[in-house]
Amino acid sequence: MSDTLRDQLLGLGFKPVPKPAPKPAARPPHKAKGRPERERPQGRKADGRPEGAQRKSGDARGRGGNKPRSREDIDLAKAYAIRAQREKDERIEAERVKQEEARLRREARAKLAALVQGKALNREEADIARHFEYGGKIKRIYVTSEQLQALNAGELGVLQNNGRYLLVAAAVLAEAEAVFAPAVALKVDPDAPAEADPYADPKYQVPDDLVW
Repeated sequence: MSDTLRDQLLGLGFKPVPKPAPKPAARPPHKAKGRPERERPQGRKADGRPEGAQRKSGDARGRGGNKPRSREDIDLAKAYAIRAQREKDERIEAERVKQEEARLRREARAKLAALVQGKALNREEADIARHFEYGGKIKRIYVTSEQLQALNAGELGVLQNNGRYLLVAAAVLAEAEAVFAPAVALKVDPDAPAEADPYADPKYQVPDDLVW
């Protein structure tokens, strides 16, 4: 456009076309201060392991982990567990049997006490000591001469009840034996030989210091 035409357009109010702004020059890439980044060998990860390699469980074992248990170890552990459970069951069963026996014993003693109530033949005037063995020890009960003969003939017997020795009739002795046999302290068999019961002889006396 000639200056004349430009001047004419400016005179008519047209503004000149603005010139495009120059583009800024490209800045070089910014580098972080400090040590330069080392190049990683091709085919290696950042932790030095090959590409695609996975961390094995052996790494954990090397740091104190447990080794996988063998079949033999597993079978042995099962055997120990089975034995421990069996021993526990046996202890529980033994305790149950013990408690059941104690319960039955208490009930039998209660029945025995009710059975012999008012049936004891002990007399205050009895002055003859009839010795007998009971529970591995020598015991005695005082009877009259008539009672001694009846006792040695098997017509009477002796029961232990609540720490006392009771003289009772043979029929009561038999009932008591059926209820609680350990309570029978003396049951004489008249047909047994004399040496079977050396204490049957009324002349046989045991010194008091040997009786407990």
